[in-house]
Amino acid sequence: MSLYNTNLSSDEAGITISLLESMNDAYNRNDIDTVMAVFDHATGPDFNGTRFTGSKNIRKVFKSLFENVESVSWNAVDTRIFGDKAYCEFHRIAKLKSGEVQDFLSIDVLTFREGLIIHKDTFYKNRISP
Repeated sequence: MSLYNTNLSSDEAGITISLLESMNDAYNRNDIDTVMAVFDHATGPDFNGTRFTGSKNIRKVFKSLFENVESVSWNAVDTRIFGDKAYCEFHRIAKLKSGEVQDFLSIDVLTFREGLIIHKDTFYKNRISP
């Protein structure tokens, strides 16, 4: 159950497919200025993974990611909008500076208010080598 349910319609929340596409483009440009109010990382000790709040803290998370990769891309597989939420499924491929390649499916559940992300929750497949 989301802590951020607002029961707004998609129109009231300000969500459009073109807005989601522009946000995806920003991620692929490593544009860390595109931030949200709350980001729940897929990993961490808590029920929700690890929660980061505020632009400054979220900026650090993404800055660290972009500094540790040679390249990273999120290729949209499917995007759905329902009420104040967008469900964005991605094929994420990253090549780390260490040479390691990360290649997995992920999904972001984004909650919007007035066209801005107020909460981003990320889930992904944890692929391991046989």
